[in-house]
Amino acid sequence: MKTLMDVQELQDRMTSGAQTLLLDVRWSLGDPSGHEHYRAAHIPGAVYVDLETQLCAPGGPGLGRHPLPDADALQESARQWGLNDGDTVVAYDDSGNLAAARLWWLLRDAGFAAVRLLDGGLTAWRAAGFDVEGGEERHCVGSVHLSSGHMPVVSIPDLLGQAVVDVLLDARAGERFRGEQEPVDPRAGHVPGAVSAPTTDNLREDRRFRPVEELRSRFAALGADRGRVAVYCGSGITAAHEIAALEIAGIDAALFPGSWSQWSTTEGLPVVTGG
Repeated sequence: MKTLMDVQELQDRMTSGAQTLLLDVRWSLGDPSGHEHYRAAHIPGAVYVDLETQLCAPGGPGLGRHPLPDADALQESARQWGLNDGDTVVAYDDSGNLAAARLWWLLRDAGFAAVRLLDGGLTAWRAAGFDVEGGEERHCVGSVHLSSGHMPVVSIPDLLGQAVVDVLLDARAGERFRGEQEPVDPRAGHVPGAVSAPTTDNLREDRRFRPVEELRSRFAALGADRGRVAVYCGSGITAAHEIAALEIAGIDAALFPGSWSQWSTTEGLPVVTGG
């Protein structure tokens, strides 16, 4: 399956009646109003997905802020969205898929391969002149069957062992990597040996992913074109976006789900600051 779908392909699918479940994952750190933004304007037919409650388990000490949901909980949420086996899912948001990629990764991990990100999201849809609508959209309860464990992950012991990961990418903003700013977590800095690779650099100014060759060049410069690659961010959300970009570039990568929010709150783990 391809990672991305462009807005014209989505419009063509909607016009032809091809079975498509469109999911709106409007979320950003520090903005609790994703559902309100969705109700104000979304792509026609899109169902709202609540990232905090449906794409995460409750956080806690030693777990990080956004642990992965268990398979049963994710399956129940997916059925509430209206997902059935055999559907094609298209996920989007209004931030270049920085949030929607979490849904993409989770469904892929759950063994559901027919999921794609809408390249450019709501921004590209509007730029193309396509209609939006307000209000709430609901589908009949679906019957999809999901599992887990189909995407690679790494844990703190894996990273400490130094035998599982050759290149560890930190997808947070550079100032957080360097420890100059830390707006959320208790300690500033990064995991020893990590390489700064801000997720936003995967995108063009129009919030679409960079072309394949640009992404390949970017990751080659970071040393991520060889060996075993893993990615983390603040709490495991935008790291999924980096994994999607790596996949577009032809590179497999594992997710560190707990990310910095788990590492920085685990007693005794080292922290590095600076470039």
